[in-house]
Amino acid sequence: MSDNLGTFPPPSAPDVTVTETVKGIAGAPGVAVGTALVIGEMRAAYTRRNVHTAQIEGELLRVREAADRAKETLRLVAARLPVETAKSQVSILDAYLAMLDDPMLHERVAKKIRGEKKGAEWAVASAAEEILAMFERAPKDAYIAERRHDVEFVCDQLMRALRGEIGGIIPKLDAPTIIVARDLSPADTAGMVREPVLAFVTEVGSRTSHTSIMARALEIPAVVGVAGALNSIRTGDTIIVDGLRGEVTIAPNEAAVAEARARSARHLEFARTLLSARNEPCVLASGEAVVLKANVEMPAEAVLAVDHGAQGIGLYRTEFLYIDRLTPPSEDEQYEVYRAVVEAVGDHPVTLRTFDIGGDKFVSSFPVPEEMNPALGLRAVRLALSRPDVFLVQLRAMLRAAVHGDVRIMVPMITTTRELREVRALLARAARELVERDVPHGQDVPLGMMVEVPSAAVLADVFARHVDFFSIGTNDLLQYSLAIDRTSRSLASLASPFDPSILRLVHNVARVGLERPIPVALCGAMASDPLAAALLVGLGLRELSMEAAAIPEIKEALRRISLQEAEEAARECLLQEAAEAVEACLASRFALRFFDLLAGGPEEALSRNER
Repeated sequence: MSDNLGTFPPPSAPDVTVTETVKGIAGAPGVAVGTALVIGEMRAAYTRRNVHTAQIEGELLRVREAADRAKETLRLVAARLPVETAKSQVSILDAYLAMLDDPMLHERVAKKIRGEKKGAEWAVASAAEEILAMFERAPKDAYIAERRHDVEFVCDQLMRALRGEIGGIIPKLDAPTIIVARDLSPADTAGMVREPVLAFVTEVGSRTSHTSIMARALEIPAVVGVAGALNSIRTGDTIIVDGLRGEVTIAPNEAAVAEARARSARHLEFARTLLSARNEPCVLASGEAVVLKANVEMPAEAVLAVDHGAQGIGLYRTEFLYIDRLTPPSEDEQYEVYRAVVEAVGDHPVTLRTFDIGGDKFVSSFPVPEEMNPALGLRAVRLALSRPDVFLVQLRAMLRAAVHGDVRIMVPMITTTRELREVRALLARAARELVERDVPHGQDVPLGMMVEVPSAAVLADVFARHVDFFSIGTNDLLQYSLAIDRTSRSLASLASPFDPSILRLVHNVARVGLERPIPVALCGAMASDPLAAALLVGLGLRELSMEAAAIPEIKEALRRISLQEAEEAARECLLQEAAEAVEACLASRFALRFFDLLAGGPEEALSRNER
């Protein structure tokens, strides 16, 4: 890839004396000090060119050949990856290979060429704009943003192939360098393997973006989502990339550099220790086991989860299957995806969540009507029950995947027992239809529900009669309990999972689970916080599901405390009147013991306590 771009000279040092620290998102852990190379925006350009009728078939052939070349480029990137880390990354690249064959993309491009007589490059760009416009109409959401990013990348690769360009935007480097860019594709990130790249900084991206996932797999420190990075950082600047704190320091003084190098050494040593124990069971200091699973939404992430020591998939989001398409996915298509996830985790269980569409989750294949309050409208199980034809397809695919491993089916946003009865009836019908077709499928597949609205949490004892397990979704439970839109930036500071009302609801569900007994898990973002994990164990939970990268840290945190300590902390927290008081309580008990897990240093753990 970058081999064709020639040798890039070492950046020269500009006259910079003012130290500045800019904030971003911790994309991949680690601390690096080095010289910046600012790449900036280098997306493929094109000319708006019309073609004659006689040229149409030739332009269509060019698009097909370009898609083949783009796929070959991605395969070459995959082949260059290190053997020990290639599996998960290749899976991400495989998803892009599939997108390059997407019929919807090619149909749109063909329509532009045949109907509007646009040249191939213009047709690809126009088709991409139409697809991206669908995402623009959706509410702003990290998931949607990531899917939009995927479409942008694939179309850019196709455009580059049409123009005869090979590879991404990373040049060949002669010296260890920190890359600063507006954005990096997963392929660009993978291309850093053979270059002396110390770290990277991007203006866009999130912790769950594929680029961040690739960076974590390659162990390259990264800070993403740094607004204005291209204006703040110049080529040749000495910068510190702190992927633990999500900070970039420009033109640091000698003391800051020394401190950063020391933090880097401590992190590397600590990471080695954590990873060496990632496959060990998570057992409290007092001997009780806690199961840690992963939340994922792509088959590639399931592989990554196992690599990080996950004991299964606690939440597999299926919404992505419905994104960026005009019709819902077929039963066979879904079955293949679910089977890939089940096979990726081996003997571990996989909890497949039925589609959670509507609210803040937009898809193009569902004509969801506009509503004043979509989060309170036709979404999740409500939408599924309104479209039993679509829901049955998914249920049949899930039952078929259960032949290949330990599969559980989970339904989002259950608010009444009537909904559960209707889902059970449809699940039984799906099984009967598979029997009639003589298709192998799982028998007695457990059916569970997400507890993410107050009614479900309050009536947990009633719902427990109708399901095989609970999984508490704290993100939505918080939204519906505190009446705070989860996408509202202006109210973000009020949306704390440590709010006493949330703790009492979680405690009630956990108590019901212990009394019935019925398994209770928690799959919200809350589980990724070491202090919160300790609290949740104290509230009675013995299964947590989180982003895969957090699993080694949470395992280590829980190993350091006893059940008695966790329960004492939980009792004290339940008596508090505000989220801030709960956090202070937890910090006073555990922050110093978790200092290396919380923020990279004891001084930051203490400051958290003071907050």
